[in-house]
Amino acid sequence: MPRKPNSSRQTRALLAAFSERSQTWRHGYDLSKETGLRSGTLYPLLMRLSEQGLLESRWQDAERPGLPPRHVYRLTAPGLALAREQALAAITAEPAGALA
Repeated sequence: MPRKPNSSRQTRALLAAFSERSQTWRHGYDLSKETGLRSGTLYPLLMRLSEQGLLESRWQDAERPGLPPRHVYRLTAPGLALAREQALAAITAEPAGALA
């Protein structure tokens, strides 16, 4: 049985990055640059979220000959729902004066 998704800062950052372009296939290097997560944190999160059904993954052929294929990821419907739920929770948890 897969673990329940956690709501760590790193997980929230990753889900937020995915939710901005929810239907776009994203590769790890792109996500690492956007979120600032290092590979030792990012790839275990990607694998865990995939195992939990929140991300789908596939191999994408290289854009140029001679390069290896890339593993790419995108949100599933439950993943997008969780990302939206966490974004809403973050907004409602902000102190009243933080938005001013």
